[in-house]
Amino acid sequence: MFWALGLLLASVSPAPTFTKDIAPIFYQRCVACHHPNDIAPMSLLDYKSARPWAKAIREAVLARKMPPWFADPHFGSFANDARLTAGEIDTIKSWADRGAREGDAADLPAAPVFADGWRLGNPDIVIDIGQDFVVKSGNDAYEHFVVPTNFTEGKWIRAAEIRPGNRRVVHHVHVSVVGDERQAGSTSIESMTELQSFLVREGTLTRVREDAPVVDDACATDAPDLPYLRGSQEGALASFLPGRAPDRFPDGTAKWVPPGSRLEFVVHYARTSGAPQTDRTSVGLYLAPAPPERVLRRMDLRNFFFRIPPGSPSHEVKRCFTFDENRLLLSITPHMHYRGHDVVYELRRPDGRREVLLAVPNYSFNWQLVYRFKEPVRVEKGSRLMVTTHYDNSPNNPANPDPARAIRWGDKSEEEMMTSWIEYLNPEAESARK
Repeated sequence: MFWALGLLLASVSPAPTFTKDIAPIFYQRCVACHHPNDIAPMSLLDYKSARPWAKAIREAVLARKMPPWFADPHFGSFANDARLTAGEIDTIKSWADRGAREGDAADLPAAPVFADGWRLGNPDIVIDIGQDFVVKSGNDAYEHFVVPTNFTEGKWIRAAEIRPGNRRVVHHVHVSVVGDERQAGSTSIESMTELQSFLVREGTLTRVREDAPVVDDACATDAPDLPYLRGSQEGALASFLPGRAPDRFPDGTAKWVPPGSRLEFVVHYARTSGAPQTDRTSVGLYLAPAPPERVLRRMDLRNFFFRIPPGSPSHEVKRCFTFDENRLLLSITPHMHYRGHDVVYELRRPDGRREVLLAVPNYSFNWQLVYRFKEPVRVEKGSRLMVTTHYDNSPNNPANPDPARAIRWGDKSEEEMMTSWIEYLNPEAESARK
């Protein structure tokens, strides 16, 4: 009897500890967000901070709510796939179930260091919006700040990290390179001259008119020739959105900022109440050591003309793009608002082959992730990319601000967007000498 009990006890593995088993997982998978003064509600850098959350962490990883990752695993392969392995999930579950012990301090690996709040480390250059901007209580606002770089010579940028000055009010930010203070950046609605007659302005916010043409299926052969339903637009230098990692460009690539240029910050300030808030958002630029092998580029695809009926549980909107040159696709970032439910990116090649590059069956406005391909996707000239989204404007959508309204494109989070940001390269190495 005692012999059998001894074998049983010997077969039971030691309970996992934070220092030996859990910290390595957290440091690799979680603390980029879960460290002091970042977007997560608590730090997981040390045992004292993590221990009170042990049960909540257990439930979140078992439900695969954390780390956030929404790509359908049946399609595509992604270098930044954040999903925990089955073994990592089992280890966290066992740790929480067996006392969430701390363990021997000697087993604790070195913790990641976050330099003064910069997730990519200290930047080479920091440029801010140029003022302490006061955000008044009330509705959302879109503000534009154009500031000089003071570059006497051009710079190759290998990474860029936008740092909100006040996370309580900054919802998202785009930074674009412009020639002077009168020029609107590529992501600014002001730069889209052909669209202006279809817009209504309310203070700093813009929306598509209720009586504007409706084109839910911009892929249809008989779709009208309306602004920006075909082709693509140039993307921003860098973007900040909820849950999106900083813009770290792939090895061997970089973006060019010309001498004498300016940066346009487009900042979406979320609706606030109470006392006014102050913000001074900035961008950190990380310089490439030499001209890159290839110039990194971003194209943006939008449909401005959809209309989502009141109460519709699965309203479909499409946008297509036909490639006029060979391309190497590096990443895709979908962007919708509260009613965005799912999105699929399907590539139809000239020989008839069809391939789903990315499917996001449960889009989250709170976690607008970039999906970076493990290997660049080679796309032949003549291929067609079809983007198909669905919006849930029904009462069953808990995030829906108002299911009784028909919804069109608009700046407000309570309105909607249909946008895709796609990073790409030319297959042949471009001359990076400027």
